[in-house]
This record gives sequence, C-alpha cells and structure tokens, in this order.
Amino acid sequence: MAMEVTQILLNAQAVDGALRKQAEENLKQFQEQNLPSFLFSLAGELANDDKPAESRKLAGLILKNALDAKEQHRKIEFVQRWLALDPTLKAQIKAFLLRTLSSPSLDARSTASQVIAKVAGIELPHKQWPELIGSLLSNVHQLPAPTRQATLETLGYICEEVSPDVVDQEHVNKILTAVVQGMNSTEENNDVRLAAIKALYNALGFAQANFSNDMERDYIMRIVCEATQSPELKIRRAAFECLVAISSTYYEKLAHYIQDIFNITAKAVKEDEEPVALQAIEFWSSICDEEIDILEEYGGDFSGDSDVPCFYFIKQALSFLVPMLLETLLKQEEDQDQDEGAWNIAMAGGTCLGLVARTVGDDIVALVMPFIEENITKQDWRQREAATYAFGSILEGPSPDKLVPLVNMALNFMLSALMKDPNNHVKDTTAWTLGRMFEFLHGSALDTPIITPANCQQIITVLVQSMKDVPNVAEKACGALYFLAQGYEDAGSSSSPLTPFFQEIVQALLNVTHREDAGESRLRTAAYEALNEVVRCSNDETAPMVVQLVPVIMLELHQTLENQVSSDERQNELQGLLCGCLQVIIQKLGSSEPTKYHFMQYADQIMGLFLRVFASRSATAHEEAMLAIGALAYATGADFAKYMTEFYKYLEMGLQNFEDYQVCAITVGVVGDVCRALEEKILPYCDGIMTQLLKDLSSNQLHRSVKPPIFSCFGDIALAIGENFEKYLIYAMPMLQSAAELSAHTAGADDDMTEYTNSLRNGILEAYSGIFQGFKGSPKTQLLLPYAPHVLQFLDSLYMEKDMDDVVTKTAIGVLGDLADTLGNSAGHLIQQSVSSKDFLKECLSSDDHLIKESAEWAKLAISRAISF
Repeated sequence: MAMEVTQILLNAQAVDGALRKQAEENLKQFQEQNLPSFLFSLAGELANDDKPAESRKLAGLILKNALDAKEQHRKIEFVQRWLALDPTLKAQIKAFLLRTLSSPSLDARSTASQVIAKVAGIELPHKQWPELIGSLLSNVHQLPAPTRQATLETLGYICEEVSPDVVDQEHVNKILTAVVQGMNSTEENNDVRLAAIKALYNALGFAQANFSNDMERDYIMRIVCEATQSPELKIRRAAFECLVAISSTYYEKLAHYIQDIFNITAKAVKEDEEPVALQAIEFWSSICDEEIDILEEYGGDFSGDSDVPCFYFIKQALSFLVPMLLETLLKQEEDQDQDEGAWNIAMAGGTCLGLVARTVGDDIVALVMPFIEENITKQDWRQREAATYAFGSILEGPSPDKLVPLVNMALNFMLSALMKDPNNHVKDTTAWTLGRMFEFLHGSALDTPIITPANCQQIITVLVQSMKDVPNVAEKACGALYFLAQGYEDAGSSSSPLTPFFQEIVQALLNVTHREDAGESRLRTAAYEALNEVVRCSNDETAPMVVQLVPVIMLELHQTLENQVSSDERQNELQGLLCGCLQVIIQKLGSSEPTKYHFMQYADQIMGLFLRVFASRSATAHEEAMLAIGALAYATGADFAKYMTEFYKYLEMGLQNFEDYQVCAITVGVVGDVCRALEEKILPYCDGIMTQLLKDLSSNQLHRSVKPPIFSCFGDIALAIGENFEKYLIYAMPMLQSAAELSAHTAGADDDMTEYTNSLRNGILEAYSGIFQGFKGSPKTQLLLPYAPHVLQFLDSLYMEKDMDDVVTKTAIGVLGDLADTLGNSAGHLIQQSVSSKDFLKECLSSDDHLIKESAEWAKLAISRAISF
C-alpha cells in the first residue's frame, strides 16, 4: 500500500532546480492518481524515526495542506475528500499520527500535532474519532516529557481548530485539568509547562462553564498568575498572553483578581525583559478596549439590558496606572522611527496611554500634564520626546473644553520644536502630535478654533518646510496637513483659511512625491493622501488651480505607463496613487457645472490612460483605475457611452476576477455607476453583464463579501433599463429568493456573521427596490405580481427576527412602499394579508432615525393609495 517517497521528498527540497521541479511533478502525479496511497505513505514517512528529518517534515507539511486550505471552496472540497476515504485507511493514518507524538524528533512531533488537529477539525464535528481526546489525555500522564509536551500542544491546536460546541463538557473539564496540571509550578520540564500554557490560551473559549464556577476559576487564575513568575522567559511571556486573552474573554469575571494582576503587571513593566513587559502593558490596553466598547454601547447607562456591566477598572487604577505608563515612555530605542514594524515598550506604553485617555476622558489630563511640563524642555532628547508623545497620546478622549486651552498654549512651542529641535525623534513625534491636534480639536464642530487667521500662515509655513525633512518626519508633516485640510471639509464653498496658500501647498506636496527617498516611511503615499484631502476641501476660488492640476497628474501617469516594467512594485503603487488622485479631482470638478465644463476637455485622454493601466498586472492599480472610471462615468453622464466598447472588455475581466476579489467587488460597484450614468444606453451590454453576475453568484470560489453588492447591482441595472429587465427576471428572482431565505434566519450567529447577513439582506432589498421602481408605470408591471408574496414573506421574516440594523430597516420599509407604488391595487390586498406590514410600518413611523421615518412616511402614502383603489 505504502510507496517509497523518501527520495522524492528529499529531491523536492534540492538546490538543483531541475531535480526539484521533477520531484514536485512526481508528488503531484502521485496525489492525483492514488490519493489514499499518497496520504498513507506521507503519514508513514512522518511516523518513521529511521527516516531523515527533512523528508519527515515535508511529508507532514504536505499531509496538513491536503486537509485544509485558505479558500473556502477548496477547504470544503478537502473535507469531503477526507470523509469519503476508506475508514480502515483513515484509522491507519491516524494511528501513525498518534504514534509520532512519542517520536524523539521535536520537528516530527510538532508537525504531527498540527496534522492531528486538522483531522480533528474535520472529524469531530461529524461525530467521528470520538476516542481521540481520551487517548490524548492518557498520554498526558505518561512519563516521557517529550510525549507530554507534544500531546498538550496537540490539545491546544485542536481547541484552535474546532468550535467549543463539538467537544462535550466532560471532555472540556478533563482537557482543562490536564492543561492546568501541566502549567503547575511542580511541573519540572519547561517545554511541557510552556506547551500547557499555550494550550490554555487556545482552550479559553471552551472554558465558559469553568470560568462561571468560582473554585475552578480561582484555581485557573492562580496557576496563570504563578506562571508569570517563572524563571523561564518564554513561560512568563506566554502566561501574560493568557492573561490578556482572559481579560477580553472573561472581563466580567476579573473584579476579584484585578488588584493582584495590577501588582504582577506593574512589576513586569518595571523590571522584566521587553517581551514580557510588552504583554503586561497589553493586558491594560485590552481592559481599555473592553471598557471603551461597553461605554460606547451603553453610553454609561447600565440598565437591565446590558449584558456586561462596566467595572471601571481603569478609572480605579488610574492614579497608579498612568505613572507606570509615563515611565515607559522614557525607554525609547535609538532607531525606532526608521523601522516601520518597530514595536517597543515606549510605543506600547504610549498606545496604552491613548486608550486610557479614551476610557476615562478628562480625568487623565491632570495626571499627565505635570510629566509634560517637567520634561518638555529638558536637555536629554528622550525626555522631550516622551513629553511630546504623552501630550499627543491624550488628545482623543478628554473634552475639547479641557484640551483646547492646553493646545492653544502648546501650539507655538510645538511648531518651533518641529523646526528647531536638534533631534530627529523629537521632530517625528512633534509632527505626529500636531496631526493629532488637527484631527481631534479642529473642525466646524468646535466652538473655539485652535487654527485662526493669525496662526494659519505660520502653521502652513512650518509644515511645508518640514516636508523637506528626513522621510519619517516629512511623512508625519504630510499627515498633519491632511488633518488640517480635513477640518475645513464642511466649510462648503465659503472661503477657507487655506485658500491663500493653496498653490504653495499643492506644489510642496508634488515636490515630496518626486523626492528620491519618497519610497521610505510611506512618504509618497502620505503626500498623495494629503494632496487628495486638500483637493477635496478646495472651493470655488481655488477651482481653477484644481483644473490646472489635471494635466500635471495625467502627465505623471502617462510617464509611469511609458516606463512600464510589469513586475515593478513601485511603479504599480505609483499608478494606483495617481489614479486615486485623479478620482478625487474628477469627483471635485464634476460636482459643479462651471468646473465640469473645463474638466471635460481632458475626459477622453484620462479615459485612455485608465484603460492603459489595466494592461499592468497589479491588483492595486486595477482597483484604483476602476474606481476612477466609476467617478468619470458619474461626471460625464450619458456621454460615457462613447467609451463603452473599449471599456467593456475590462469590465468583464474585472467581474471574472475571483482571485483578487476586491477588484471584482469594485467592478460590480462601477457597473452601478455606469448604469446611473448611461440609463437605457447600457442595454446593449446587459446580456454580458447579467450573465457574468449570475455566474459570480453561483460560484463557490468567489469571496462571500462580493455577493451583497451583486444583488444591489441587479437593482441598478433594472432601474436603468426599466421593463427591458423582463428577460432577466426568471434568472434573477429565484437567486434573490433563495438568498433571502438563507439570510432570514440567523439565530445564534456571531457578530461577523450578523454583520454579513445584514449586508446581504440590504443587497437583496436594494435589488427588489430597483426592480419595482424600474417597472413602475410600464404595462409589464403585472410580471412582478407572482413574486410579490415572496417579497412580503421576506419582509415579515426580517421583522420577526428582530435583528435588522438601521440601514436594512430603512431599505426594507422602502421596498414595502415600492411594492405598493408599482403594483397598486393588485398589491393592496396582499399587503393587508401580510402578517407584520402594519406593525412594521407603525414602528418605522415612530423611529428616532429620521431617514427611516422619512422612508416610512413615503411607504405609508404609497400603501394607502394602493389600498384605496
């Protein structure tokens, strides 16, 4: 049965390319021709201690990849494939895997752990391999430490792989007992102890019942806290990671332990090595996240309906917590600004301080100000940087009343530091802090502006000057300018204080994009983001300058296309940024008649450039070009028809792009833009578009997030072509009906699923709405009558489920109105028979949300017309 695979597996890792390719080909053929024998041979290789480590490791890896895949459709296929194998063969493979847990080779044991978990992930939900947990638990008490370590690791992976409801409580109790015993300080082997802690981390979701029992919870918490004191660094770190996970999973059970945890974390932050100290800070960041969520959800009103009360742990610990965090800000690293992925104790402390500010608001200010005042002018750069970082960190959370006076005092000092401080770190953090000031304390909503005609010129001068500084400082200066411009977004066409400096700002940002080092520190991206924001907030006065920007950006895009090297990352990124910039300009100029007229002279050339971008192989550039074309369609209206013959093939390519599903989703959105622009002129292309959309919906390869926009797109098409949608009804309506049935019943879904379901419902309802409105007033409205009962049934079921969000509620009540409006008295008696239409309408009429109320009032009118006929 087994084949000799050792040599092939070794060849597959050979340095010689030809040998490697041949071996990969052999493995592929073997798998396709005889899968059972292939899997059996791999499991045998992994289990055989006489085989070379390299071939065993690869055998395990290939075996694991034959059981699981990232893409949902392949995962389903692999699961079905495994379940269909001969039970005797599967039993032999599983026996090999369990045997490998006792292998002397650490690599082999670890690989076997992962493969066992993958098999468990398939079989346990199907009530297969019931003896697995029992046989693993009997291993935990066997003597050799390596076997115990591998077994605990396996239990951890299984908990990560399966959902808690497939393991019965008796087994959960036994797993936790074994894990907690393995964590105990009496366990002499550090590898076993570490594996046990990591297993507990993965098993926390299973421990609901155990955490509700005081004695069991006390015991688990004591063992975890003891492990934070282990002499072994890895164990301390893993124990703190466990505490962080407990803080978010069982926040409501922590009150009894919080004082002890504070003492443990404070000691770790002060004295322990960085990996441990970082996790200790993370614990408090996690508590902040929990409390921010609770306070946002219930607005501080803990009536009977709040699941979890807020214990105000942060507020209670504030006077100890803040000094501890301020202390960490002084532990910067010399090169932290240069490395994008840098994360150290000073950054973690500042991030946590920011979360504390959002949790407790005004209370933090008095605790942090003395630190800032004491350090901001010190000789040592670390003290100046820490003071600036502390100030920037607390700008979100406290009220403007509390912060504006402080910011007004600090602004001049900060601008001067950004220009003159000798230290790069201090300048970097100062520019970031200015950005935070403009983000949170500047804008039309605030009574006292921090930016006035008196200081505006100085602010612009400093930021423009700082854009010439080293990349990391220049990038933060661009960010500050972005928020400065954003604050004037609601100013409308009235003059903004930025108007006099518009030309200078735009020129400075374009100069940044041409810097030799613009690729470092996200600098080029930050400059384009700021440029886009400045254009978005421009007004009638500066419109002529925006028009002048069009040929400049077009020329840059043209140059990137002329020098196209297909695999050049930088080139592709730049094309994406330039298309994004043109999109913003098109939206801006297209939104008012006088500027639209000036802009139209460039439309043909711009469209030509966008079409050339599709020749590159970059998904990012495709997305941006597609979005920009959507904006162009909106701006040019019916004139867009002249581009359709050329554009259609790229539209079809986008709709077929399952791999880069974001491109597919954006293309679906652009179909909607084009429908709105062309109206019935889209008709010649509808057969092709509808065929592709229906294919997308029936494919199990397409990411589920693309399906809701496809349904909305049906509505856009129907609105554009009216009664001509008739020939698509027999395909579209059954699709909508089956999706509606799926999305109506969602009891027990998690937050992600609920959110997805609501977006799906909204897409379905938008389709119905577009179809009803499209047919309105046509002699063919009767074609929709057979579908009306189902639509009403769908609305009933949504109303009964009681888990619609506001967006769905508004669309749903709108559909009820559309149905009445289009079908008139034919729909009247159906609506009267409907279970919940009356209650639903009544509820929406008294809604606090004025959009829902508005939709409901319109629906009421349409329904009363339909019924009174």
